[in-house]
Parts: sequence; structure tokens; C-alpha cells
Amino acid sequence: MCKIKLVCIALLVVIFKGYAQPQTPVVTPQWRPQYHFSAPANWINDPNGLLYLHGEYHLYYQYNPFENQWGHMSWGHATSKDLVHWKNLPVAIPELITKDTTTMIFSGSAVWDKNNTSGLGKGDGPVVAFYTGHLPKQKKQAQYMAFSNDRGATYTNYHKNPVIDINYEDFRDPGVFWHESSEQWVMVVSLVKDMEVRFYGSKDLKKWEHLSDFGKQGWTKNDWECPFIVPLAVDGNPKNTKWVMMISSGGPRGPLIQYFIGDFDGRTFKNDNTADVVLTSDYGDSFYAAIPWNNAPDNKKILLGWLQPGRKETFPWKGQMSIPRDLSLKTTPEGIRLVQSVSSVISNNLETLSSGRHISKNLTVDAREIRLDESKRFNTNSNWIEADFFVGQTGKCGFKIAQLRDASGKVIKEIEIGYDAKSSELYVDCSKTEKGIKDDRNLLQKASMKPENGKIEIRVLLDKSSLEVFGNGGEKVITTMIFPDEKASGMSIFSQAKNMSVEDLNVWDLSKK
Repeated sequence: MCKIKLVCIALLVVIFKGYAQPQTPVVTPQWRPQYHFSAPANWINDPNGLLYLHGEYHLYYQYNPFENQWGHMSWGHATSKDLVHWKNLPVAIPELITKDTTTMIFSGSAVWDKNNTSGLGKGDGPVVAFYTGHLPKQKKQAQYMAFSNDRGATYTNYHKNPVIDINYEDFRDPGVFWHESSEQWVMVVSLVKDMEVRFYGSKDLKKWEHLSDFGKQGWTKNDWECPFIVPLAVDGNPKNTKWVMMISSGGPRGPLIQYFIGDFDGRTFKNDNTADVVLTSDYGDSFYAAIPWNNAPDNKKILLGWLQPGRKETFPWKGQMSIPRDLSLKTTPEGIRLVQSVSSVISNNLETLSSGRHISKNLTVDAREIRLDESKRFNTNSNWIEADFFVGQTGKCGFKIAQLRDASGKVIKEIEIGYDAKSSELYVDCSKTEKGIKDDRNLLQKASMKPENGKIEIRVLLDKSSLEVFGNGGEKVITTMIFPDEKASGMSIFSQAKNMSVEDLNVWDLSKK
């Protein structure tokens, strides 16, 4: 009997240990982006506090310092001189934990108070950050302030926080900027469940006056988050400026960032379009929570968003940022519309970033497919691919990427990116690859787009697990997450039409060697 008991106890210990041992996550370097930002480890989401200062682009971001899932929200921190190579720094603003409460550091913005209007500065003026303090126990959110006198490296929380508190549960994401003509700081912040944004004004960044509200226009079926507003010249004419307000929400396919075009006088925003018009910044299923850099060189408005993860688990990191995008406005037959092009800080520096790993050619694609990877130089899945296609009335043309071939050379998996001349649509077709995106309804993503003088331009940014497609210089953008097989790295150019002329075909390898 004693022996039987010992055996039973031993078996129970083995079984218990088997259940008690946590599974070791699988490391996934094959999906780690090469020229998009990701944290060394753990969860990230919204970009926060984007600020250019003394030759460096500061990126703060929603960060869990402890694990690979959402929680313990703090502000992570990284800096870059070229928007590609990032220096990771210690957590800038950590979650606040006391014996009475926990305050998570939710999304917000940062400004350089160069004239020290706040009175909090030393030397060349403080960096002042604004964030939403999320108090889960109290079911409340309010706007908090922190300041830095070491160029944004470390922060001190303002002793009279919060600076704005309306005793509201979903009141978040303050975007602060200097409004020159009214000579004041302006904050735009979201009343999330009301589908409204609220404007505040301040002379000193500490005392804030309610200016106006805007909302219940455009897309109103889901929460409004992460608002910002910027002036942009129309067609490059500085004498014709409009204000663009962008708001993140949830759409039929998942993340949706809508925008409004209108006028802002320092107090009130007036929409140029009727309330039912919905303008969309990205036609994919992954681009969210985008905000611009404050104080960017040459008064540029450079946008950065978070790419929401797909179903696949990545480790030791989770989440990445989009490619930075230059914003502009263009007059189209439908009216004035937003254009997002890859930031010139990056696009003007491709030869250096690729270390010369670049092919360029003009060619005719005669109703066929031409491989671009036979030299094996560019099968890294961290590529920048672009070309101008002269299109007809029917047929498709474009690129096929992340191709996997069997032993006979037949393609068995791929992602197709192209233009359908018959339907006048830019599209991304993921139906022949792994289901890494949100769900089956998103396997085909598309956006209406017209040729210009018989030509369409397609620019593809493939970076391991992210895919951003820019049509006609950024008039239309499709962003999605992909998770191809590690060996699926082939690429080709194709056309269904005869005598398809292709100009300025360029492929850069942006992988880190």
C-alpha cells in the first residue's frame, strides 16, 4: 500500500508540474520589422508625444514595460535622426501606483515651450507633455501634465495635476499645439462615447479655458479617439490653407481614421463638407491612432500611426509603428483631399538606407509575369518596390510578393498588390497567403483610384509583417499586417494586358545586413 501511495504521489507531482509550467513563447524573428519601429520587447500601441527637438525625432508610445500584452500603460521612448534607425531609451513617464490608486499613462502629446510660457523651464525652455491619466478604480479619465528640462529624457509630473478634469469616464488623448494667430496654446481632446472632440485654450499650459466642441459628423458608429488638427497648404499654395482634423475610430473592417477638412480660427472648427460625408485616410485594416510630429523641420506635418497586430502572436515584441508619412492637400474632381506620401526624410535617403542594394529599369510586361527575385538579392521581405504603370481600360497589373514556390518552381503562396483597370481600384489580395490579418472578410482590401494621364503609380513598403501600399503618390493608401512563411520571399511584376509599359521600376532592399 505504501509503494502504491508513493507512486500515486509521484504521478500527481508530475501531472501538477506539467500543468503549472507556463509555455515558453515562440520567438518570431521572421516577423520583426527592419525599417519600421518596434520596441525591443513587450507590448506597444499608440504613438504619443511626437516632437522634433535639436536634430532628433522623439517618439513616445504606449508601452507595457512588463509583458507582451496590453496593460500597465506607460510612455516608452525612442529617438532617431532619420526616422529609420532608433535609439531605445528608458521609460519616460511610468505608470503611477500608490496605495490608494493606480494611474495609467494613456495617450497624449508633447510641445517645446521655448518661451517658457509655463514658467516650468530652465535653459532653453521645457518640453511639456500632456497625457490622459486613466484611473480604473475611479472609472475616470482626466488630462495631466509633465515637464522635462533635459530635452525630453526624464519628466516630472506637475504638482497640480490634473490640469483638466470634468469627472468623465471616457475623456482622453489630448493633442496640444501653438496657435499663432490667436497667440495661445490649443488642446483638442476626445469625448469618446459622445463622438465629439473638445477644444481648450491656454496662455501658460496650466490653466485651460473651454473653447468649443465639434462632433456627430462623418463616421459616428464607433468611439472617437486620438484627435489632432493641423494646417495644410492646398496644392502647395501657402496662401490657401485649410485645417485637417483626424480622428481614430472603428470601422466595418476594423481600425478607421477619418478626417475633416475645414477652417479653424483658434476657437471653433467648421467642416467644409456636409455632416454625412466620411473621408477615410487609409483603406486597410491596421492603421490607427496616428498623430503628427510637433515642431518638425520646414514646418512639415509628418504623421505616424500604430499598426494594430493581427491574429498571429509575435515574441518578444507585440506591435509596431507605420512608416512616417508627409501630409498634404490636393484638389481633386471630388474636392480637396488628403494625400499621404512616405516621408521625404526616408524617401530621399533610400540609396544610403539600402547600402546600394537597388535595381532600376523600364520594361514592357506583355500579358505575363516577370520574376524580380531570381538574383536572390531582394528576397528578404524587407523591400521598397515602386513603378509607374501605363494602364488601359481592362485587366490588372502590379506586383506579387511573399511568394513561396514548391520543388517544381510553382507558386503556392503569394500576396497580390495591383490596380484593376476595369473597376478603377487599387487593391491588396491576401487570399493566397496565411490568414494573419483580422479575418476572412479583409482578405481583399481595395480603394477607388483613377489614372492620371493614363498612368498609375504603385509604391509598396513590405517589412516582414507589415504591408503599406501607396497609390498615385499617396492619394490612396492601404495598410495591413501580414505573416508569410519565412521562406515566402519571392517577388514578381505582372500584367494581364498586352504591351503594358512600365517605367521607373525600382526595388530597394532595406533589410539590416
